[in-house]
Amino acid sequence: MKFCKKYKEYMQGQERRIPGLGLKQLKKTLKKCRRDLQSENGINGVHDDQTCPDHCPVCDATFFPSILKEMSAVVGCFNERAQKLLELHLASGFRRYLIWFKGKKQTNHGILIQEGKNLLTYALINAVAIRKILKKYDKIHYSKQGQAFKSQAQSMHIEILQSPWLCELMAFHINLRKNKVETSKALAMFEGCNITFNDGKPSLNCELFDSVKVDIDLTCSICLDTVFDAVSLTCGHIFCYMCACSAAKVTIVDGLKSAEPKAKCPLCREAEVYEGAVHLDELNILLSRSEYWEERLQSERVERIQQTKEHWENHCRAFLGV
Repeated sequence: MKFCKKYKEYMQGQERRIPGLGLKQLKKTLKKCRRDLQSENGINGVHDDQTCPDHCPVCDATFFPSILKEMSAVVGCFNERAQKLLELHLASGFRRYLIWFKGKKQTNHGILIQEGKNLLTYALINAVAIRKILKKYDKIHYSKQGQAFKSQAQSMHIEILQSPWLCELMAFHINLRKNKVETSKALAMFEGCNITFNDGKPSLNCELFDSVKVDIDLTCSICLDTVFDAVSLTCGHIFCYMCACSAAKVTIVDGLKSAEPKAKCPLCREAEVYEGAVHLDELNILLSRSEYWEERLQSERVERIQQTKEHWENHCRAFLGV
């Protein structure tokens, strides 16, 4: 079965209307462009030696604006639904009751796992769809504009595999699998999500659809150790919380939201990535089961106490004018 048909059937099979990619319409646009390229002068003289394949008004005026809008809708829907699901899972006591009462959602393991499975499949199938359609664009135009657009989408934070909630969902499923679940069937739903260790370095990996494998490295590129109290910047890179604060030149008391807008990610050098940083609670729960966590916790506690003490001493001196 062709992917376009498989994608259409998947989207139609969803219980409620959710955003997706207009693959059929996008392919029609590319098909029209290819017919024009094969004609002698192109329709209305659009496709000629001066304007194509480096520049294509037919495609550029409809293809990229359309896919940009659809990608934004897809990643927005995914982030919102994943955040609500994880809030429900992590909530406790009265707050959990309020979330349930407001959303009328069940909270047993089987339903949580199924909802997470649907979200992960939704993310991966759309990632495959985007990859295929951009690859087809470059094939028709003999260009790299599709790949350039993918890089642009990452800088705009609308690349779904870049979302921090994808990492959280993967950790969420492993956490549920390690806990007692209601049925063995529910447990088997997410055998594709695992945490693996290569030379002592952990990574999250998931393979659910169309042989697409997602690998997320859990090594902090600042301290070169396994991430501790992990946070994801809006660019998608993961760091230890204290390392991220150090890179942003803020104290752990003030937090990442107080970082200057010009502060850049240590890896991709993108600015304005700290204010929207996401604390990866599910990932931290997963990693806290390892022996390294307790050892790191002891050393981090000493450093945090020292930083907090220095922070308030500096504030007291400033207040007293010393």
